[in-house]
Amino acid sequence: MVYLAVFFVLFLAFGMPVAFAVGISSVFYFIAEGVPFQIVVQRMVSSTQSFSLLAVPFFVLAGNLMNETGITKRLIRFSTVITGHMYGGLAQVSVVLSALMGGISGSATADAAMEARILGPDMEKKGYSKGFTAAILAMGGLIVSTIPPSIGLILYGVTGEVSIGRLFLAGIVPGALMTIGLMISVALISKKRGYMRETEKPATFKEVLKGLWENIWAIIFPVILIVGIRFGIFTPSEAGAFAVVYALIIGILVYRELTLSKLMEVLRQTAVDLAVIMIIIICSNAFGYALVTGQVPQTLARGILMVTSNQYLVLLIVMSFVFVIGMFMEATANVLILTPIFLPIVTRLGFDPVHFGILFMILVTMGGMTPPIGVTMYSTFSILGCPINVYTKEAIPFIITIVLLLVVFAVFPDIILFLPNMVYGT
Repeated sequence: MVYLAVFFVLFLAFGMPVAFAVGISSVFYFIAEGVPFQIVVQRMVSSTQSFSLLAVPFFVLAGNLMNETGITKRLIRFSTVITGHMYGGLAQVSVVLSALMGGISGSATADAAMEARILGPDMEKKGYSKGFTAAILAMGGLIVSTIPPSIGLILYGVTGEVSIGRLFLAGIVPGALMTIGLMISVALISKKRGYMRETEKPATFKEVLKGLWENIWAIIFPVILIVGIRFGIFTPSEAGAFAVVYALIIGILVYRELTLSKLMEVLRQTAVDLAVIMIIIICSNAFGYALVTGQVPQTLARGILMVTSNQYLVLLIVMSFVFVIGMFMEATANVLILTPIFLPIVTRLGFDPVHFGILFMILVTMGGMTPPIGVTMYSTFSILGCPINVYTKEAIPFIITIVLLLVVFAVFPDIILFLPNMVYGT
């Protein structure tokens, strides 16, 4: 395993993209161990042959389609109606928009980049500091990665053989609580700094109903998916195909904003997105196979259990490790590599795999929003032109908010599990 670790760290240190660092270091390991190269290739190709993985390209395409149908700008208007009267009006809009976009994009980085381009310039014009703007736009992506349909939860479910339907339901309450937590943090900071409201008075009931009606097609989308999966109308993969058809109907027949040129751009962007995801999946599978053949999961489990057998201390060690790794590697690769290592450890200690999956997904995603190499962080502050030290300082209150919520989620698992248990049974 020394070859694997050394080459992997070296490649990352030299700035090689994480997918290639994972794949090439795995190849060197297999060569050093004398494993036939045909087996390596077979393992890499076999990772793409899962029927459940069809959900990923479908949901990516559906998310890109919905972003071009006019849904995003309507959601911004609706978010402004709901939160415009609060301190830090535009920042509040960004948090609520992330919650609403969770049912559409499923990608934290995509959501943060989109909001940085759309809301970032307006927030700066209204006096918000660059660091505060970059921090809240990036941290809002945590909500997107938790509220269904989350691409990360799909990959976790496929890799760990955990019910995707249960994971989707389990993400709703934590996503809502993170939305509330971040909104409270924004309000406290904004009141102290004098970041003003967007509107003088709260919206009337009639204005809220009008906003709901304008966005009904986006709001009911995740509800349709969850109900369809629960009652066996379609599998998660078929739900992805349904999502594509749904997005096309909304874009062409309802809002009539999806033109041929926009459709071609959506297909181009989706091809790029999927190429990135699939190369990570393929290379991560080879890396995972190397870890298994080197008995890393078993060795790591024994090492952790030698330190303590207390289930919550073990969970703390695992979650701390996941968070630190998330600072250096992209979330998709982390989900695919770390799930087979840590899921058996925590389930052996009595933790529900759905409960662990939500905690795991939040921390893996948050790693991408922290220095030194957080992908979501870089996407946001590079668009806004914000120095990393300024971003880091402004992100601390939001990180503390999320960590406190994670402690609550860990100690009280029913917060996460009561919805899936109510719908699917215990």
